Amino acid sequence: MSENLLVADSITVRFGGLTAVSDVSFTIPDRSVVSLIGPNGAGKTTFFNVLTGLYKPTEGAVGLLGDDITGLAPHKIAHMGLARTFQNIRLFGLMTAEENVMVAMHSHMKAGVFSTFFGTPGQRKEEAKAHADAQELLNFVGLGKFRDEYARNLPYGDQRRLEVARALALKPKILLLDEPTAGMNPREKEDLADLIGGIKDQLGVSILLIEHHIDFVRRVSERITVLDRGAKIAEGTPDEVLSNEQVITAYLGTAHKAGK
Repeated sequence: MSENLLVADSITVRFGGLTAVSDVSFTIPDRSVVSLIGPNGAGKTTFFNVLTGLYKPTEGAVGLLGDDITGLAPHKIAHMGLARTFQNIRLFGLMTAEENVMVAMHSHMKAGVFSTFFGTPGQRKEEAKAHADAQELLNFVGLGKFRDEYARNLPYGDQRRLEVARALALKPKILLLDEPTAGMNPREKEDLADLIGGIKDQLGVSILLIEHHIDFVRRVSERITVLDRGAKIAEGTPDEVLSNEQVITAYLGTAHKAGK
């Protein structure tokens, strides 16, 4: 069995009298693609926000690569190996594709203010490597020829790919994707599925995604966890989960069952 890179233990999140997530435990194995699904209001995004440090759980703990990250600031968690994209695209529209990727790379660069101001040989060498690495990432996601294009001028699907490239520039061990196919056409979804496979197999990065398109989830996922009203109601392989009667009733609907 693969080593678990992330372990969320008995996570509960309360907002006043509302329990958004209730006693949810969850793991992400090394080199895996896992999905978190459920109806709107099920607690998926709240759980995501706990993992990335935007929310501190009321109860429970989160471990990343053996370290306790519960309640740490988002930038510290990102630096430790967990990066994310958002449901709503958050690119710098008036920066080029390359500049968007390099913004993330600078968090790992070692040159200080003095070296940067005076352009020391070490700083210039590091900057040149960052440009080369940015180009390599853009090539990897299929945007190499758009390195000098403003992000806002890219087609929607390419903007999504650029977000993924920028997240990968943080050198994560785990990449969290929040509804990555939202707004995509069928061809763009196919391309994204291929990209996710490449991220896992070629870069060795595990992926957790929130996603509503069940066919996409079935194709890319090795394991699926289902939340409903803040609680985990099912977990297992795509075939196990998507044929689960409780999941069909709570989320997929009888039409899904009839189509099987």
